[in-house]
Amino acid sequence: MRRLTALLAVTGLLVGGCQWPRDTAGTLDDVRGGVLRVGVTDNRPWTRVAGDGTVDGAEARLVERLAQQLGSRVEWHPGAESTLMPALHDRVLDLVVGGLDADAPWTREASLTRPYVTTRTVVAAPADLAVPADLAGVRVAVPAGTAEVAALAAEEAIAVPVTDVAASGGLPVVVGEWRIGELGLRRTPHELASHDHVWAVPPGENGWQVEVEHFLLALSHDEIERLLVAAEATGTTP
Repeated sequence: MRRLTALLAVTGLLVGGCQWPRDTAGTLDDVRGGVLRVGVTDNRPWTRVAGDGTVDGAEARLVERLAQQLGSRVEWHPGAESTLMPALHDRVLDLVVGGLDADAPWTREASLTRPYVTTRTVVAAPADLAVPADLAGVRVAVPAGTAEVAALAAEEAIAVPVTDVAASGGLPVVVGEWRIGELGLRRTPHELASHDHVWAVPPGENGWQVEVEHFLLALSHDEIERLLVAAEATGTTP
């Protein structure tokens, strides 16, 4: 219901026949039929920046789809959020993506879109494996070097770092909920994290933000999950 209400509100602004909302620097007019300058961080499976600077991942495919609708060419600018957000503020960039969370501390540098999808990181398990209600002392496979290692420690579980959760040796495993079906697992009641995902646009570019939000809010949750699964499984997306 929240997604539908937000989408209707944005659509109303687009078709209302008035000049508002406007961009203070004309970003939407510049992007349409021109170049879409996108800052991107490496945050898989949302975005993947290769050594040669090429960009892939679920949100990369979405950015390219948005650009196609606008008749624009995407110009990628890889970097850290701490570098990209000031560039966005100064309108050197038109957009920043990379699995950004709605709680990102960049409100002075950027304007964040409405959340367009909520994802959850959970503990899943093979169908025949019983997982207790209390994870204390339970061995759980988890992607090495991720924040979920600390989340398991908080539950007093025994984290077993792995490079590939698909080869977890029959243990319960920490996964994004979008991978449960692909891996043939079942979800347990244990949820470790929840994230509302957004994109970032320059502050004051209200017409451009409405255009981006209208695109994002028209996406279905299933469509986004399919892109995430493809990015996780193959390192790329169709």
